[in-house]
Amino acid sequence: MKENLPQLADCLLALDNNIATLTFNRHDVRNALTSTAIADDIVTTVEWVNKTADVAVLIITGAGSAFSSGGNIKDMAERGGDFAGDVQELEARYRQGIQRIPLALHKCEVPIIAAVNGAAIGAGFDVANMCDIRIASTKAKFGETFANLGLIPGDGGAWFMQRVIGYQKAAELTFTGRIINADEAKEMGVVLNVVDAECLMDNVMALANDIASKPTAAMRLTKRLMKMAQRTDLPDFLDICAVFQGMCHNNPEHLDAVNVMMEKLAK
Repeated sequence: MKENLPQLADCLLALDNNIATLTFNRHDVRNALTSTAIADDIVTTVEWVNKTADVAVLIITGAGSAFSSGGNIKDMAERGGDFAGDVQELEARYRQGIQRIPLALHKCEVPIIAAVNGAAIGAGFDVANMCDIRIASTKAKFGETFANLGLIPGDGGAWFMQRVIGYQKAAELTFTGRIINADEAKEMGVVLNVVDAECLMDNVMALANDIASKPTAAMRLTKRLMKMAQRTDLPDFLDICAVFQGMCHNNPEHLDAVNVMMEKLAK
């Protein structure tokens, strides 16, 4: 399977026991999402995951001291890189660049766990919120800092954050641009757990292995249902559930799981 992994420019990709780990690998710029190939690598990875049946879980983390610092502040100051040009040019660059990240992650067919190893700032915070589950290191910190720079969350972060922690908490973090530590992030519901830095990947991998142990086809359909529930009326949602459940009942994975359960009950 290793030889079938996609070639990435600024990220590392590993596959172990049906668990894929994508590591942002531009620690020289604190894993900035602009003026790097990280956005392209995320899109490429999700496309690969969606067509690779053996992948059950995707973990996203960062190399070095940061998960991701978001936009490259040096380029902003110089009006260079992804931040050069007039309104029309910048609009096109956002749509063709960083906005591809939320569209890709939202369409990912497997559960995504963010292992937030360090600072998740601006768009870096938003990428963490685009994942299904977030586990943070004690060294992690979070900030929706766009307002501090006279910007808006141009990557769609406002859409995701209020779905994670509710409108009021999302509004406070977005309007103030303040930085919160890992413990406050857990208290607010941003992250599921906070663990010591040296234990982060072990904890994330344990959760990923638990998820990956479930029948893969049912898990992918469940992930789709979780996303559909955010935008679908109940009657339509129940119709979809009925269709998906029929598919599951006719999948050999279901019968195998039932037989395993029957054997346990017989003991």
